[in-house]
Amino acid sequence: MTLEHLTRRRILTGAAQSLAAAALLNPRLLRALAATPPALAADLQNDPRRPQFHLLPAANWMNDPNGPIYWNGKYHMFFQYNPHAAVWGDMHWYHSVSRDMIHWQHMPIALAPTPGGPDADGCFSGTALVKDKTVHFIYTGVQKVPADRAEAEATLRDGHNDFRETQLLATSTDPDLKTWTKRSAPIIPLPPTGLKVTGFRDPAPWREPALYKDGWLLAVGSGESKKGGLVLLYKSTDLENWEYLHPLHSGTTQATSATNPVDSGEMWECPDVFPLGNGKHVLIYSTQGKVFWQSGTIDHQNLVFSPLHTGLLDYGSFYAPKTQLDKSGNRILWGWIPETRPEAEFSASGWAGLMSIPRVLTLGTDDRLRIAPLPAAQKLRQHEQKLSLTPAPPSSSTASKTLLASANLKQACGELICILKPSSEPFTLDLVNAQVNANKPIDASYLSIRYSQANPGEIVVDQQRIPIQLAAHEPLQLHFYIDGSVIELFVNNQATFTRRFYYPGPTAPEIVASITGNKADITHLSMWQLTPISKNRLTTG
Repeated sequence: MTLEHLTRRRILTGAAQSLAAAALLNPRLLRALAATPPALAADLQNDPRRPQFHLLPAANWMNDPNGPIYWNGKYHMFFQYNPHAAVWGDMHWYHSVSRDMIHWQHMPIALAPTPGGPDADGCFSGTALVKDKTVHFIYTGVQKVPADRAEAEATLRDGHNDFRETQLLATSTDPDLKTWTKRSAPIIPLPPTGLKVTGFRDPAPWREPALYKDGWLLAVGSGESKKGGLVLLYKSTDLENWEYLHPLHSGTTQATSATNPVDSGEMWECPDVFPLGNGKHVLIYSTQGKVFWQSGTIDHQNLVFSPLHTGLLDYGSFYAPKTQLDKSGNRILWGWIPETRPEAEFSASGWAGLMSIPRVLTLGTDDRLRIAPLPAAQKLRQHEQKLSLTPAPPSSSTASKTLLASANLKQACGELICILKPSSEPFTLDLVNAQVNANKPIDASYLSIRYSQANPGEIVVDQQRIPIQLAAHEPLQLHFYIDGSVIELFVNNQATFTRRFYYPGPTAPEIVASITGNKADITHLSMWQLTPISKNRLTTG
């Protein structure tokens, strides 16, 4: 199932299935998220496809990162969560806390729908910020709209739901952010007058005195039918009363209108806007199953964003990201890594989705986005293994020049770095299943990479052509994080590719790097097993 078919707004299961899944849950999970029923816990604990060093809840469905923030000496992460089943629906805000953004502890649910309130049918995505020593959530709440009023009142119509979306506020002074107080009325109850929107959600406030010295600016994801996506811009002096200004930025679409406007590009969701060095700004938004970044400038007089460069934030299974500042002021990116297997499989497994490892964002001297894994992830490394290459066993399906790395990655849990000096000889690297019997040929490629000096401006990953720009004599650097059923690839910190891979049975495969090309071109090849952040794949801390 592709991401286009797995939109985050789709309710994937009927009421009977949700009730059956809910019956399995220990009520304690709803309060402290620290336990699951024994039968389900055993299945989850023994599922080799569950990641060991990525953040995800003990069970059930998760999606968008929400409101990541550094507060009171700790990092707090919230994300979309269904407490009843491993499918989308009944959106709550899950809460986890960390001191290093790598090791996490589960906390009580932060936000839940209020019966009869403006978020009665879901607490959708949003942002956290601090004002007057108080943490504020600004988020989207949704209510179902009766069918006879949907055309006039619904802002979200995706073929499955007719929802009224409003922007809401909740606050907390709790040192651990366990308790929250909701403002009963929306802070932005309606879209701008005269604008027939294709969506109205995912508020992203920020403070930047150079642009607006009196308070905060706010971006909201939206769009117009048959025109394209929009980022709507608001301002406020107190976070409660907001004035609409105009579109911060807009796009056009040539796509045929789809039932869900996100699929056609007529709606931009999960916008994020922030300054990032060199006097430039970055805009991120999600649409058509992809995440786009644009670097450019915001005109101080008119508050309109003008892009200079654009690209994809990740070329694989990655969606609805959110950024934050760490304690040192670095811009950190988080993203939802969805399932790509059939719904029936992830629903039956009892879990779905995970958070990407934290990624550090910077701008290069060319004002293009750079993306690197958080250095703190290195603390998970066990002993480094410098790998040598040996010929692969002969096989009719294997190229004669195929070389295998001298060690395997056990339990599909580790890190691999390959640095290559490009030459006239084409280079390939495959992450493959290393069968127990070394005399058998390799099979089951989980990720394939191709690079050739004939096309030096691109690298091909799983048939996806990814643009890169290597300076003269600059080596090609491939940095892999492999975890249970996910691979995150960083290419020269210029591009990323996230891949989900699945396999049958109760055991994770051992993974080996299979390489073709000039052996002398490979200047570095290292592997680390990574230490799991959880003893049982269920809890973290």
